[in-house]
Amino acid sequence: MVEATAPHHAEAETTSTGLSHRKLVMWAFLGSDCMFFGSLIATYLIYQGKSKVGPFPEEVFSIPVTSVSTFVLLMSSMSMVLAYAALTRGNVKSFRVWIFSTAILGMTFLAFQVFEFRDFANHEVEIDCTSVETANLTPLEQKLAAKCGEGDLKIVEQHGLTPRTNLFGTTFFTLTGFHGFHVTLGVIWLLSLGFLSFKGGVRPETNLDVDLAALYWHFVDVVWIIIFTVVYLYGVFPGI
Repeated sequence: MVEATAPHHAEAETTSTGLSHRKLVMWAFLGSDCMFFGSLIATYLIYQGKSKVGPFPEEVFSIPVTSVSTFVLLMSSMSMVLAYAALTRGNVKSFRVWIFSTAILGMTFLAFQVFEFRDFANHEVEIDCTSVETANLTPLEQKLAAKCGEGDLKIVEQHGLTPRTNLFGTTFFTLTGFHGFHVTLGVIWLLSLGFLSFKGGVRPETNLDVDLAALYWHFVDVVWIIIFTVVYLYGVFPGI
């Protein structure tokens, strides 16, 4: 009798908070991760505007592109909710559809991030020497415009942004790079759950496994919303 009830007892084991041990550990991990990302965001804000050389945020950021990637990540949160709801209803087939959809959306976000990093690293500054209005130029463009000589129609120079370019590059790539690493881990976790469902490893009775993955994924999404607002929007529109 003891052996028959032991597995059920272990699965339903809770702490004094009413949460299972595994969920309590997940909340503790997310709490520590909040402090980790908080320190990275604080570091970025402290050194914002302290770079001596460009490129600067307003010169490299493309808000429309990053807005699309942000929308993709937000939609992945919705598909994660639908995956968990399908599993709790006992619809494993629907769960697979939504869990793989969530993973695909996560990979799409990562593809956007790789494209963005590559674009920043190969950033080019172009100046039309025939119609230069220095009042509307960024500091980097003004420096390039000063090189316009007689007969020059256009000057193009590569001024890529890397972690070693300036303080902005260092803090930006550190913050967004660690977030991308978290998304990568989440995608691997989601794919693992999807494939395990074909082997009976994910069932309505053990939905805690998916619940923990959902908590992690929603946390990653919330962190990105903060990064998008503080780093991208405030970087291009400091008056907001």
